[in-house]
Amino acid sequence: MSFFDRLKEGLKKTRDGITQKVESILEAFVKIDDALFDELEEALITSDIGPETSIAIVERIKEKTKQLRLTDPNGIRGLLRDEICEILTSEAGALNFSTKPSVILVLGVNGVGKTTSIGKIAFDLKQSGKKVMIAAADTFRAAAIDQLEIWAERAGADMIRHAEGSDPAAVVYDAVHAAKSRGADVLICDTAGRLHTKKNLMEELKKLTRVIERELPGTIDEVLLVLDSTTGQNAVRQAIQFKEVANITGIVLTKLDGTAKGGVIVSIKNELGIPVKLVGVGEGISDLQPFNPAEFAEALFE
Repeated sequence: MSFFDRLKEGLKKTRDGITQKVESILEAFVKIDDALFDELEEALITSDIGPETSIAIVERIKEKTKQLRLTDPNGIRGLLRDEICEILTSEAGALNFSTKPSVILVLGVNGVGKTTSIGKIAFDLKQSGKKVMIAAADTFRAAAIDQLEIWAERAGADMIRHAEGSDPAAVVYDAVHAAKSRGADVLICDTAGRLHTKKNLMEELKKLTRVIERELPGTIDEVLLVLDSTTGQNAVRQAIQFKEVANITGIVLTKLDGTAKGGVIVSIKNELGIPVKLVGVGEGISDLQPFNPAEFAEALFE
């Protein structure tokens, strides 16, 4: 089964949640009027696309409806698909590896799939021929280091670890020097998976960044935030909080296969301007793949 087929299968709950609502609205109206747009807006909001984004989408559809002089409600289906695709396509892109080694900082609260995402990213990079190292700098959560080591072994990546409770910056320091001495192409740094006070989070990330910039200037190519799509609009709130303390370059959206709330991907991109770079639609090590906006839109409205 191709990844697109897995994506279609994984988006079934989201597709049913959005498409069924939209289809029922389009079937109920014989003409395009304000009442139709009001119901369409409500359907999008309740599909976790969020109020701000839903209102913006409907306003743009209204304008295009006038421009195209549409009168048949069924014509709105294609406009909706195109609007969602356009939002997601802007600034979409693959992971950036412009330096050697390239450093990826991975952020996210506990339970979103951060550890497994790191393992899957490492596996994909190894499959593409890159030498990958992992820094286990989430030293506070019980068993986090051991769990990450299991994924590192699955991926075939070297891992630098210290004892639980160690200084994360010390782990990163050792990992940076190991990456240089061993000729690694990519160093993936795990970070603490907790939303403690913004000040503490900011200071910790600044400390890690200072270590990397001092030892490997200009190598932080990606700062990825892992979000759990099953949490819906709560994922947007997490992204807002992390964006306040870190220069996030991309989103990793996990667990799309287990939720009807996959519409959150649209509001994340529209409201925060952060591109979704990777999506997960399964538990397998190869089930985290680069995000393709056109395929997502097609799978959502097929």
